[in-house]
Amino acid sequence: MLVNPIHLKAESLPTTLSTSFEEEPYFYYFAYGSCMCPVDLQRSLGENTHRFIVGSARLRGYRLGFHYYSSQRQCGALDILPEAASEVQGILYRLPWRLSDRLDQREGVEQGGYRHEQVTVEHSSQIYIGVRTYVVVHKTSAEVPPNDWYFQVVMRGAATSRLPDPYRWQLFHHMRRLQLACA
Repeated sequence: MLVNPIHLKAESLPTTLSTSFEEEPYFYYFAYGSCMCPVDLQRSLGENTHRFIVGSARLRGYRLGFHYYSSQRQCGALDILPEAASEVQGILYRLPWRLSDRLDQREGVEQGGYRHEQVTVEHSSQIYIGVRTYVVVHKTSAEVPPNDWYFQVVMRGAATSRLPDPYRWQLFHHMRRLQLACA
């Protein structure tokens, strides 16, 4: 079954939003890094994000990489890169449009850190088309290791979202290998 999310431009949003989340304009967002952790995402968006979780999702045709140095975090941060035979696991959120600017701010869109990319993800045998995710604009040539804080947030998000154990171990070993290479 194909699901095509509603995409509204900010200027077309109603001036008064309903108090019910289900009636608000929304967009789907695929998180694969620190935003998989709803507690960390709440820190940026300013409200509880648990209720916006659709569930774990799969993005085919991409792989993870640490090809971005976050000056704010002072470490490497995750990115996705096209790779036909790979896939990235993450969390699918259904976020109200009113949070879109805050999410862009978190991802450094105005500063040129990340940009929007529309992708297709799979969740519970349903295909979601036109889902927002973020990709690094200026990738580093070599991967930059995460610091311990970022490492923990990503792993907490992967565990909270109940990503498959083999994928969590793959993620753990990838980050640990990068850290050890730079120790």
